[in-house]
Amino acid sequence: MPVSSRDRLEACLARIKDPAGEGKRVFMRVYEEAAFEAAAAADARKARGLPLSPLDGAIVSIKDLFDQPGEVTLAGSKLLRDAAPALAEAPAIARLRAAGAVIIGKTNMTEFAFSGVGINPHYGTPGNPADRSRIPGGSSSGAAVSVADGMAEIAIGTDTGGSTRIPAALCGITGWKPSQQRVPRDGAFPLSFALDSIGPLAKSVTECALADAAMAAEPILPPDAAPLAGLRFGIPTGPLLDNMVPEVAQAFAVAKAVLEKAGARITEWPIADLLGQAGVLNARGGLVAPEAAHIHSAWLESKAAEFDPMVLGRVRRGLAVSGPDYVAIQQGRAALVHAMDQRLADIDALLLPTVPLLAPKIAELANDEAAFTRDNLLLLRNTAAMNFFDLCAISLPLPVVKGALPAGLMLASRNGQDKRLFRMALSVEAALA
Repeated sequence: MPVSSRDRLEACLARIKDPAGEGKRVFMRVYEEAAFEAAAAADARKARGLPLSPLDGAIVSIKDLFDQPGEVTLAGSKLLRDAAPALAEAPAIARLRAAGAVIIGKTNMTEFAFSGVGINPHYGTPGNPADRSRIPGGSSSGAAVSVADGMAEIAIGTDTGGSTRIPAALCGITGWKPSQQRVPRDGAFPLSFALDSIGPLAKSVTECALADAAMAAEPILPPDAAPLAGLRFGIPTGPLLDNMVPEVAQAFAVAKAVLEKAGARITEWPIADLLGQAGVLNARGGLVAPEAAHIHSAWLESKAAEFDPMVLGRVRRGLAVSGPDYVAIQQGRAALVHAMDQRLADIDALLLPTVPLLAPKIAELANDEAAFTRDNLLLLRNTAAMNFFDLCAISLPLPVVKGALPAGLMLASRNGQDKRLFRMALSVEAALA
């Protein structure tokens, strides 16, 4: 691998510009001139032995919902093209820049981040690196492909119901969802005030941990591995293991066996009752749809024709949620978050597949609302549960047969246990490599 930041940047730009590649569908903007200036500055600091952080010179893409001064923040939509430009940089991105990250460009996404599929009818859908005819996962679709295809080393996405972890799993990389309060969400176009979080995607746990630390304004240090021997992992009982395709089930069984051989203690963990209560609560309309309806209320009718139809229908469902129901969901969720925190006190992490299926074909979902809804719900099922219960979580690549489609292994821990989860994930990553 080239050593200098400039050389690595040139390699990333070559991948973006490759006419046979996905660059035109992955990137909404490329900051070539500014990136070369930042890379040169990083190389100069390293030559003097004065890097700003372990991230100094890292090539980073950012999702197209983060504000950049002087630019309109599109959030994957046509509706915002005439909006006022942003006045300031999103704080999470500014913190990365202060740590020396080289921001290479903005990546494509599901419109307004409202699906786990990754299809965008306005700007194109980036093809999955394992099979270009298949979805990349969403909503951080371009983010995942930018890393998997070597167009960036780290990508910054958002995660409301799985939007860093789903595309990471389907594209064979690592995706991180922090405890929500750790990273400021200012300057990131919202989907859900209650559930949005900001996290990185990369090819390694360490790269995710470094980017996460920078965005959380914590010391930027690589994690130390927590020995697997004696760690207690709980496989959740209940619906999160239902409807797994055979390839995912087999890869999950292999991973479980590898971890047990390394000394991890893995048992079933009873959370089905809490998941059931969450399901009853969300049947009243959930939190995302009514909050999205509020966010988009100014143009839900006047600009309805400009929406992705798959997104518009989901936003409009939020209009049917009453004020009393919305408050009841918020209050009920708070009680369930506390109950789940208590339930997980005696284990180190939950262990389960990130998604139960492999990446579907783009053509099968793009114009079939029933198929889109079915697969979107399955893609979001496991990851969204972690958001609802306010956990931190990571998706790692599952071991798969060479040439097979990627799948993901998710570890989730109690809120605030981010650093410990990174340490455990580092050991799991090494065991599964």
